[in-house]
Amino acid sequence: MYVTANIARNLKVLALIGTALCATAANAQNTVITADKMIDVLTGKTVDYPAVFVGADGRITSVADARTVKWGSDVKHIDLSGKTILPGLIDMHVHLDGPADIGGYRGLEFTDSFWGMTAVGAAQAMLKAGFTTVRNVGSGNRNDIGLKQAIENGYATGPRIVPAGYALGATGGHCDSTFLPPSLEKSEKEEGIADSEDELRYQVRRQRKYGAEVIKVCATGGVFSRNTEPGQQQLSERELRVIADEAHQWGLRVAAHAHGGDGIKAAINAGIDTIEHASLVDDEGIKLAAARPRPVWFSMDIFNTDYTQSEGAKNGVLEDNLRKDREVAQIQRDNFRKAHKAGVKMVFGSDAGVMPHGLVGGQFKVMVQYGMTTLEAIQAATRNAAMALGREKDVGAIAVGRFADIIAVDGDPLANVRELESVDAVVKGGKVVN
Repeated sequence: MYVTANIARNLKVLALIGTALCATAANAQNTVITADKMIDVLTGKTVDYPAVFVGADGRITSVADARTVKWGSDVKHIDLSGKTILPGLIDMHVHLDGPADIGGYRGLEFTDSFWGMTAVGAAQAMLKAGFTTVRNVGSGNRNDIGLKQAIENGYATGPRIVPAGYALGATGGHCDSTFLPPSLEKSEKEEGIADSEDELRYQVRRQRKYGAEVIKVCATGGVFSRNTEPGQQQLSERELRVIADEAHQWGLRVAAHAHGGDGIKAAINAGIDTIEHASLVDDEGIKLAAARPRPVWFSMDIFNTDYTQSEGAKNGVLEDNLRKDREVAQIQRDNFRKAHKAGVKMVFGSDAGVMPHGLVGGQFKVMVQYGMTTLEAIQAATRNAAMALGREKDVGAIAVGRFADIIAVDGDPLANVRELESVDAVVKGGKVVN
């Protein structure tokens, strides 16, 4: 009799647990997003009439057929009828605290805290453009880290930010301050600037200590710095390897600004994860990138020259910088085609800040013009970017377990990628933000 009563009690407890679990599951699916079509970037297929269920944590719990699945009145419905939905876009190379219309010495007109204030508007512009995740590769005063914290705590609106803090580089190189005479410079080095392996290792640790989630390093000269040339290598392969090894030990990935062929090859051989710009890459560098066992990704900003050449002088950009911009532009686009054709892994990177942040969707059409299919261009800004970030469990696809970061357009971006230049709706974490 005691045994029978005990069994009955246990069965009652199990029934109560089962009821609680069912209620929890029902409550977890508190939002459903429906549309006419969905692009599955993992398979390359278009899905008709998707119903994307989202839990209270903003992650996707299931994807079903809206024509057959049912949901209760307690589930919030985001109705995107007549539209095609895609994963929220990812830009792997932005500068949120760099207004595009302030160039050259015009930056001296503003106080130090000005740049962090402008980053708030830039973040909003990128989110409105459909970019729900961005990687900010270098900022002053750790503006990217502060903005990330403000967004996550509800004080600002913007995308998910993967911040770098200060970029690393050599004294006098592209990541250093190069516009002022010695009498106006600080007596100590700028933060991030290092001239030995030990100093570089320390700078990796320091950036991580204060919130960096990716390490940015300048391997070569650049276009918009002074007294540097894009093709000029500025850190040795050994120095770059110290940075990569130290960052990887701490679980961070490394992005290398590298225009010149020698600097690109040194960065690839050193184990750097993404090559930014890759403008003057040669055939050997392309071959190295395509064959390296540890994946390396090219992030090539092949659109912004349209803006810099038309508006740069008016914005205060020096003629020497515009000259370098002109010299590199077409070579970079041709090398984008060559690298893609050779099988180099590619991600979407716009260098927003060089051009206005809200215009970055215009790069998709140039990527297609220079060899990608529309699907490949979209995957570069979704699936590929998530892989390069090491965040396949969070972003980059409309899939169970990932954040419900979703954009919607009226037309079919696989037929016309320019649909992505004007996004009609943006959902971040299951909530409409635009």
